[in-house]
Amino acid sequence: MSKRLLYQYPLCPFCRKVRLVLFEKGLEYETVLEKPWLRRAGFLALNPAGEVPVLVEEGGDRVLSGHSAICEFLDEIKTQPSLFGDEPYVRAEARRLAGWFDVKFFNEVHQYIMEEIVYKRLTGRGEPDSRVIRAGRTNLLSHLKYITWLVERRNFLAGRSISLADFSAAAQLSVLDYLGEVPWEKYPEAKAWYAIVKSRPSFQPILKERILEISPPSYYANLDF
Repeated sequence: MSKRLLYQYPLCPFCRKVRLVLFEKGLEYETVLEKPWLRRAGFLALNPAGEVPVLVEEGGDRVLSGHSAICEFLDEIKTQPSLFGDEPYVRAEARRLAGWFDVKFFNEVHQYIMEEIVYKRLTGRGEPDSRVIRAGRTNLLSHLKYITWLVERRNFLAGRSISLADFSAAAQLSVLDYLGEVPWEKYPEAKAWYAIVKSRPSFQPILKERILEISPPSYYANLDF
């Protein structure tokens, strides 16, 4: 029987989120490096949208795309530990906040910074626009303030226990942290929360990965900064 495969790109936050969930669920898998901008025919056959992550289940007859759908699928095939908590309100809050970071954070921060600093470089699409980068950095501060507000009132983002909300947020932030773009010193509460999440065993394979074209800051993989 063939193994479960995850087609992913290391600096994609959605791929990181799915990898965290797979590990937390105790599900074995292998990664396949995919650069979606290359529009490889074999990959487009798996996902015509041309986006990572794509999960191919054991046996190869079930292909899943869309990070939210993949995470929901994984939570259903292995219900423990739960990604969403045990109470209706907590589950709703975990989904709300996961959506916040998957959509709002991604559109307001990741797209601005990563597109200009990383993807333009990798795809040869010109020089970074400093105005766009500044806008992304300004937006990042608002999100760090929101994380601070949440963790001052809760153990984790959605409640007492870690949930998909924390994995979604930490996946986004870890990509920016790889570039040294997160001003942790200004937000100690957010930094303390992130240190807890990135200290989990599920984060360690991600923190060890390196992109040939880009090196992270020295503290990136340090569990206590």
